[in-house]
Amino acid sequence: MTLLRVACVMVLVLAVAVPAFAQGDAACQGIVKASPFGPTDQTGATNRVTPAVTKAAAAEIQEGKVIPMSYILKDGVPLFGSRFSKTVLTAHSLAPGAAFGENQVTYMEDTWLSQSHVGTHLDGMGHIGIKDCYYNQTQIGKYIGQNYITKLGLENLKSFATRGVLIDAVRYFQSQGKLKSNPACTKPCLDKATVITGADLQGALRMTNTTLREGDIVIVHTGWGNLFEQFPKQNAVFSSGEPGIGMDAARWLVTQKIVAVGSDTWGVEVLPNEDPKLAFPVHPLLLTDNGIHILENVRTDLMADEAARTGRATFFFEMTVPRAYGLTGNFVGIDGIR
Repeated sequence: MTLLRVACVMVLVLAVAVPAFAQGDAACQGIVKASPFGPTDQTGATNRVTPAVTKAAAAEIQEGKVIPMSYILKDGVPLFGSRFSKTVLTAHSLAPGAAFGENQVTYMEDTWLSQSHVGTHLDGMGHIGIKDCYYNQTQIGKYIGQNYITKLGLENLKSFATRGVLIDAVRYFQSQGKLKSNPACTKPCLDKATVITGADLQGALRMTNTTLREGDIVIVHTGWGNLFEQFPKQNAVFSSGEPGIGMDAARWLVTQKIVAVGSDTWGVEVLPNEDPKLAFPVHPLLLTDNGIHILENVRTDLMADEAARTGRATFFFEMTVPRAYGLTGNFVGIDGIR
C-alpha cells in the first residue's frame, strides 16, 4: 500500500509539473499563446518541414522549370514607413598602377546599408509581438542586446524546402464578378482594403483542384505587386494600403498547419484592416501565436501565369534565408520549381 501511495503522489507531482514546465515567461501567459512545438521552441512552423514533407514536395518538380518569385532589391523600391536601403559600390585597384600582381588583378566590393525588412523578405519570430510578449510567451525585453536579439533570431530556422501553393485571388475575384482594380495597376489587381476571406481562399483553391496539406507554404496573388514593379512612380500608391487576407482567412490558414503565407503586398494582410481600432492584427495571430512566417513583397505574377496556363497551382518552394544571428527578418531569394 505504501508503494502504491508513493506512486500515486509521483503521478500527481508530474501532472502538476508538466504544465508548469510548458509555460513561458509569466508576464506573457494569457497575452500570447504557448508554442505548439514545446516550451523551449524558437523555431516556429518550420518544425513542420520534416524529411518526409520535403521528399513529398520534391514530386512537384516535373519539368525542372524555375520561376523567380523575388523582386530585385534596388535603391528606390517602395519601403514601409521610415525603412531605408542604400548600396554603395567601392571599386578597388582600378587607378593606374594600383592593380595587384603581374596579372593586374582588380576587384569590386559593396557596402549595403539597410534595414532587414526590405524588398522580398521574411518576417521571423522576433519581429512581431503583443506589448513585450513575443512568440512562445517570450518576454522579449529580456533578450534585446545592443546589436541583435538573443532569442528568437533567424539562426533558429529550419528548412523551407517544401511544397508551395499559389492562390490566385485575382482570378477568383474575376470569376465571382467582384474584382475592383486600382486604376494605377497596368494589369488586373485587387484594390487596397479588399478583404480576402477564408471562403475566398478555399474557392480559389477549388479552381485548381488543390487541397492544402500540413507543411505547405501559401502564396497569395493579388496583383498589387504590379505597383511595386512600377517603382518609383507608384511607390506612394503601393504603400497607401493593400488588399490582403483578413482575420477569417488567417484563422483558417492556422487550421491548415502551414509553414508560411506570403503575398505580393508589403504586409500580406488587408490594409486598412477590418477593425480600425487594431494595428496589423493578422501579424500577431500568425507569427506570435502560431509561429507561422509571413513573406512580404513576393513576386507572384509569373507563377500565377504558369498556374493559369497549366491548371496546376503547386510547386517546389525553394528559399534562401541568411541564418544570421539575432535578426528579426531578412530579404530572401525565392524560386518556385515546377
